[in-house]
Order: sequence, then structure tokens, then C-alpha cells
Amino acid sequence: MGLLNRFTRWITGDGRPRWAFILPSLVLLALLGLPIIAVFWKSINKNFFIYALAPTALSALRLSLLTSTLSTLLVMAAGLPLAYILARWKFHGKTALELLVDLPVVLPPSVAGLALLVAFGRQGVFGRWLFPLGISLPFTTAAVVMAQTFVSAPLFVRSVKVGFAEIDPQMEEAAFVEGASELQLFRFIMLPLAWRSLLTGSILTWARALGEFGATLMFAGNLIGKTQTMPLAIYLGLESGLGVALALSVMLVMVSVVLLGVVRNLEKKVHVGVP
Repeated sequence: MGLLNRFTRWITGDGRPRWAFILPSLVLLALLGLPIIAVFWKSINKNFFIYALAPTALSALRLSLLTSTLSTLLVMAAGLPLAYILARWKFHGKTALELLVDLPVVLPPSVAGLALLVAFGRQGVFGRWLFPLGISLPFTTAAVVMAQTFVSAPLFVRSVKVGFAEIDPQMEEAAFVEGASELQLFRFIMLPLAWRSLLTGSILTWARALGEFGATLMFAGNLIGKTQTMPLAIYLGLESGLGVALALSVMLVMVSVVLLGVVRNLEKKVHVGVP
């Protein structure tokens, strides 16, 4: 009865019913949570580890981990300076550049894959220049990395840009007064102060790359051991059998939960001002 009374008081608040807020929230929470619960429920059986350790599943896992890591490193190397430029510099065309960076976030995956194929395919706008040099990108592991980079890079750039933009401009002015160069400012002041945004952006980028499906399927195909990542293996598993698809889905969900937990912990530390 005590628990029921506490729940009733929480629902009614200080005499003001909260049902108008709680009921719609419960509908959305059910839509978000029930499918995840169903995946775990259906996957719990004696054959789970058999499916999870199947050669096809392990191959897809290895490839996903490799390509996601490579794409994240590539995004970090190229995205750090771009995020700094967007956060601290003022120039004509900056709005258009920000739009270009953010565009892959809202593009349908099929459009992203088609764009990569049209640009870098053997008969593509730029791919036809590469093919005579012996470089063929579509349906290769490199194509997987390119697709993952294309869809995940905006998450890193946006996160790090916010971190750089929040740094007090007076620190930048003081560094220039002391004779620091732009590169020294970036290395010794900006990076140490924005490290949490950098780490958060890297985690989000890696997670997005790990879960990429549509652009990878169109640009890299679904070749086992070469371009078949975990999301593609799940898709193929739905055609041949549900067991492998469920096992891989559970693995992806668990990885995502861990990564999101790390990100949320970092955000809390930033909000409370932990150094």
C-alpha cells in the first residue's frame, strides 16, 4: 500500500493531475522500448551463442569493428580542423559550408549510397578518372569505410564544433597576445579544453558507422568477408534464418547501450563542471 500511495502522489503531483503528460509519454516509451525487449526475448534460447559465434557472424563483426574504427580515425583527422574552422573563423560562405556538412544527417541512406556510387563508381563522375589508374572503389572494403565516413562525419564535426565554440574568446586573444600561433593555440589550448566534445563526437561517430546500412549496401554491396558488416548480416539473416539476425541485433544493441552510457556520463560531467 505504501508503494501504491507514493505512486499515486507522484501521478497527481501537488493536487494537479499529470496524466496529460504521462499517457502520451508512455505511448512513445512503449514504441521505443517494446521492440528492443522483443529482440532480447526472442533471442534468448539455447542456440544464441551458436548463432553469435557462427563464422558469418564473426566475419561481419570483425569487418564492422575494423571499418568503423578506420572511418572514425579518418573523420577525426579531417573533421578536427574543419570543426575548428566552423567554430572560430568568420568568412563568407560559412553558412553554405555548414549546410554541406550537416546534409548527410538528413539524407535518406539510399540517396547517400546512390550519391557515392554516382560519384565514385567505375562510370561515375570522378570514378572514371580513377579506374584507368587501377583504382576501383565500389564493392570493396574501402567503399564500406567511405560510406560510413560519409554518414557519420557530421556527428563528429557538430559535436566538436560546439566544444570549440564554447571556449572563452578571451583565452584565444590572450594566447595571440603572448605570441602563440594558430597551430599552437589549437594544440595547447583548444584541444585540451574541448576534449570531452571530441571524445563524445568520436563515440557517436563510431556508433553511427557501426550501424550504417543503406549507403553501405548500395555502394559496397553485401559480400561476405569483404563488405558484409553486421547490419548487412542482419539483413541477410532475415532471409535465411532469424537466429543469426537476432544474435547480431542483440550484440549491436548492447554495444550501443554501452556507448550511449559513456556519452551520457560525459555530458553529465560537463554540465556539473567537473574538470
